[in-house]
Amino acid sequence: MDTDFYRIKRLPPYVIAEVNAMRAAARASGRDIIDLGMGNPDLPPPQHVIDKLCEVAQNPDAHGYSQSKGIPGLRRAQASYYQRRWGVDLDPDAEVVVTLGSKEGLASLATAITAPGDTILAPNPSYPIHTFGFIIAGATIRSVPTTPDERYWDSLEKAMRFTVPRPTVLIVNYPSNPTAEVVDLAFYQRLVDWAKENKVWVLSDLAYSELYFNGKPTPSILQAKGAMDVAVEFTSLSKTFSMAGWRIGFAVGNQTLIAALTRVKSYIDYGAFTPIQAAAVAAINGPQDIVDKNRELYHKRRDVMVEAFGRAGWDIPPPPASMFAWAPLPPALKHMGSLEFSKQLLTHADVAVAPGVGYGEDGEGYVRIAMVENEQRLRQAARNVKRYLASMGVNATAA
Repeated sequence: MDTDFYRIKRLPPYVIAEVNAMRAAARASGRDIIDLGMGNPDLPPPQHVIDKLCEVAQNPDAHGYSQSKGIPGLRRAQASYYQRRWGVDLDPDAEVVVTLGSKEGLASLATAITAPGDTILAPNPSYPIHTFGFIIAGATIRSVPTTPDERYWDSLEKAMRFTVPRPTVLIVNYPSNPTAEVVDLAFYQRLVDWAKENKVWVLSDLAYSELYFNGKPTPSILQAKGAMDVAVEFTSLSKTFSMAGWRIGFAVGNQTLIAALTRVKSYIDYGAFTPIQAAAVAAINGPQDIVDKNRELYHKRRDVMVEAFGRAGWDIPPPPASMFAWAPLPPALKHMGSLEFSKQLLTHADVAVAPGVGYGEDGEGYVRIAMVENEQRLRQAARNVKRYLASMGVNATAA
């Protein structure tokens, strides 16, 4: 019996899983691990959303199969959100589909539009599904930089000139996971113009649209002129409303891509539990003060983390958006590499972070720090890190 499965063979080792396994073992042994590794929000969803879930779940008719593309009320709610937030008009029947989180949506769209051997342009470093989703579907990945400078555009031009077969899809993710880098609308307009000229689909992952700290709201690629001709965008309720475990996301935009995604999903799932979708409507259409409060909270955590870790001897650039910091390894310990450094922090400081190399080879030399613990715990993490760095001969900054 053949156990050498084609798609499993194509998957590279999941480096981050090594640290995750160590973290789980440490916790099982009773150690208090401060987990800054996984981007798992520690805040509760709004109470009115939970109340709506409970209310609809009491209805005996709400427990059957739902619709794989999402209930009409939720698709209308997402279309209204795009109109309010970005001034983008969407047809909820043809340009919106509900996904089981943005991760599932990206993977399902990869299945829908990828032929074996296709070339896909993906950022490096990037969130793993941006590459793995297409690798599983049979594609080949050509990396482009994550940093949106002129090197990025040079890389795109070289990819189109020298890659065989020519790339068919480009993935973008701003605010970036893991680097927290951001772009403006001018970047998206240039990107859309490039995509139309080169006949490339653009998939935009906008999971962190509401977590920005510079006073400039995050743009959507669909605001760019002509974007509906070439682009779809993925969003999620996971971070905006602290509903990560509810698995509600959306794909919106180009009708051809939305139709392809909708058709594939109709073969593999019946959509999210109807009471969860009804509660998602309450989140999107209801009071939005929680969005502002969460943004302010993450902003404060960012400032505490940067200040406390800096005093501990580890200078971390303040991220302009997202719930992550992209932290270069302390210079004196850079020789370790990000995986070994992450293991050392977990073993000797009881602090879990994600090794940058797990997001691509260009992530080496960095770790991703998730701001998913409260300010007190972040300060405790900094104290633990300070002791570890001191043991390695790295001096802390004087108070």
